Amino acid sequence: MQNLLDLTLPELSLWVEKELGQPRFRAKQIWEWLWRKMARQFSEMTNISLATRKLLEEKACILWPKVVTHQTSQDQTTKFLLELDDGARIETVLIPSVDHAGKVRWSQCLSSQAGCPMACTFCATGQMGLTRNLTMAEITGQLLVARNFLHDTRPDHPLIRNLVFMGMGEPLLNLKNLLRALETFNDPQGLAFSPRRLTVSTCGIEEGLLEFGRSGLAYLAVSLHAPNQALRAKLMPKAARLPLERLLAILKAYPLKTRETITLEYLLIKGINDNPEQAHALAKIVQKLNGKLNLIAYNPTPNSPYQAPEPERVLAFEQILWQHHVTAILRQSKGQDIAAACGQLKANFALQKLRCAPES
Repeated sequence: MQNLLDLTLPELSLWVEKELGQPRFRAKQIWEWLWRKMARQFSEMTNISLATRKLLEEKACILWPKVVTHQTSQDQTTKFLLELDDGARIETVLIPSVDHAGKVRWSQCLSSQAGCPMACTFCATGQMGLTRNLTMAEITGQLLVARNFLHDTRPDHPLIRNLVFMGMGEPLLNLKNLLRALETFNDPQGLAFSPRRLTVSTCGIEEGLLEFGRSGLAYLAVSLHAPNQALRAKLMPKAARLPLERLLAILKAYPLKTRETITLEYLLIKGINDNPEQAHALAKIVQKLNGKLNLIAYNPTPNSPYQAPEPERVLAFEQILWQHHVTAILRQSKGQDIAAACGQLKANFALQKLRCAPES
């Protein structure tokens, strides 16, 4: 059966015409039910004839990821462990913020793969290895689950304002389905996310960077985490196969829209990449790209060899960047009490199951 969430609007239009023998405008009606009204059953689609709904039930399904468990932090960060149709598990996270009017708005961190092949040494997901790429429906379905949880039923005034691909997986290694998911998020007849409210974070995949940039569907963030090739190779051995100088050259040629900048992400790890010399070197990189910088203090994971830096060391690092007139924003760490670092909930849940299993 065809999961309709796995079709972009043009693909759905063709499917409706070919498989249902219906005019293409019918696809727009179905699309609105899927994305704006979040229908999970064809019986809910009351402006579509009973005969057409019967055809849909015979030939298609609406399959959301299943919530295995979720945890909510004291700061209201909420993390979901989701199970896919084949039993693979992924994570997605809702992160709250307060806007200028004092209203709570949410950003959602999305996964693009089940697991990750990049093996970054500081990342819980990276230590799991890769299970597989996610389909478009499995990517976009994460948003539906979160909207349902928040009772976010008004697409014209959404509670979830920003989507960031910073969850499990390397998005550019699943480029085809990433672009199809972004096209669906962008669609004005669906959820109508502006590209400036969509961010894709990558550790740097040469084959996908420029193609992603040409799409114009989302903004780019690059996980740097080291100001030189030698340290990057230790922290991110697979990502560093693309030499830092080559990565920076690609980013220099990256197609940007008016007023768009590239965001560089830098995870501060105690005693590893947080000394003053490294701050000066990082500032030079950001200046060359005319970019901006997201600083993130390391969120410790179980059995990790790394530690979070002291607050005063983070501030000193940040002040050096300011001296170089670099736009640097310290991203607040949230959800530490619920294992909100990428991959932790899945790992912890699996461990709990092992502990609860009867002895053979």
